[in-house]
Amino acid sequence: MRKRIRAGDHDAFAELFDAYARSVYNHAFRLTGEWAQAEDIVSLTFLDAWRLRDKVDEEGGSLRPWLLGVATNVTRNTRRAARRHAAAVARLPRDEAVGDFADEVAGRLDDAAQLDLVRAALAKLRRAEREVLALCVWSGLDYRAAAEALGVPVGTVRSRLSRARTKLAKHMELPSRRGQMRGDRTTAVGPTKEGNR
Repeated sequence: MRKRIRAGDHDAFAELFDAYARSVYNHAFRLTGEWAQAEDIVSLTFLDAWRLRDKVDEEGGSLRPWLLGVATNVTRNTRRAARRHAAAVARLPRDEAVGDFADEVAGRLDDAAQLDLVRAALAKLRRAEREVLALCVWSGLDYRAAAEALGVPVGTVRSRLSRARTKLAKHMELPSRRGQMRGDRTTAVGPTKEGNR
């Protein structure tokens, strides 16, 4: 498969898309939290993968870690472009604002408070920690595959994941529970060390 991809075999690339598009989509959604943006990232990831196909090693196993690495880079670039766009729009003269009904819809969800807590906790992580968390925990890559996807040493993946787990455990405490835990530190539960999950 790797040799066929490197050679520009369209059928092999179609097989690659069929095999990994869902995995790339899930990874992109976990990084962005937005369905539409995740769909765009899937398209851009496979476009970049086609463009970068000659960089694929001829020998090796699954191409999933490579694709998730491409998706991670695409997500970074997409976010950078979105920030630039937002800054440009902010400089434009203001017209009368049209109300956004998305917050009203989200408020009707039963788990809105939990989702807000998760988003807030994830937002407090460094980008590198979010990326490792998305690859190892949500996408199920082992340390070595995540290191390959990100182009960093395995030890870096381990330390980033450990820091991410520790921070999430701290920030996922409900405010009422956090107040109780200040008085009794022995009840605090730290992150588990179950492999890379």
